[in-house]
Amino acid sequence: MSYSGRHRARRAGGLATLRRPAVAATASISVVTVAAATYASATDLAQGSSSVGALRLAGSAPAVGADAAAGGVALDTSAKNDALAKAIAARQAANAQRGTTAASLAKAAAAKRAQAGAAAATARAAAKAAAQRKLAQQQAAAKKAEQAKKAAQAKKAAKAAEATKATKAPSSRSAGPTTSRESARPVIYSGDPRAIAQSMLASYGWGQGQFGCLNNLWNKESGWNVGATNASSGAYGIPQSLPGGKMASAGADWRTNPATQIRWGLGYIASVYGTPCGAWAHSVATNWY
Repeated sequence: MSYSGRHRARRAGGLATLRRPAVAATASISVVTVAAATYASATDLAQGSSSVGALRLAGSAPAVGADAAAGGVALDTSAKNDALAKAIAARQAANAQRGTTAASLAKAAAAKRAQAGAAAATARAAAKAAAQRKLAQQQAAAKKAEQAKKAAQAKKAAKAAEATKATKAPSSRSAGPTTSRESARPVIYSGDPRAIAQSMLASYGWGQGQFGCLNNLWNKESGWNVGATNASSGAYGIPQSLPGGKMASAGADWRTNPATQIRWGLGYIASVYGTPCGAWAHSVATNWY
């Protein structure tokens, strides 16, 4: 019995010994469990606190949220206003820059146009002056050529008259007056030079309508004065023959006989201008005929 008791005790002690690790493990598990429970409780408590805080915040959220929203709206509106003001200022600056650039370009273009206009005006004035000089030179050359032509014609006519006179003189002395000589004599017209001229128009194939031009022409040249003399050129008589000796081809009395001067003048007009009106138009244009 005692042995058994000792054995049992030993066994009990061994069981105790064997149970100690289990107890330790159990204790450890308990500690972990307690720690876990404690952590869980703490977590629940924290969550509870958070929930309570959340509830409290939620309770105060409408007021706080409204204030925050109002503040956010105010900030957002202010930011938008600032952005809009900056955009407007930038646009105004860009517009001002564009306006300044456009004004500068317009001013430069206007200056360029003005310069081109001035250059064109100068060129036109120079061209006009050159054309006028050329026209004056041409007119002077034409007048000089006409005067030379008239002088040559007068010289030729004078020579022809002298030759005719020399040829006819012996025969006239020997033969005496004849009917042919009488018919060869120029017809002497008496009266007003204008009336003489009017009476001669038909012999050149002109109507009385040409007399107005002839009257204008010789009024301008000599005033129908038989002895009119141009002191500068030497032109003489009613038609202002240059030189006066040209009229000798129409008669030896060319110095004093208006009919002789008119006959020569009408012949000159017919050969050079065709009609008195043609001669008058040329005189109006050039101041000579």
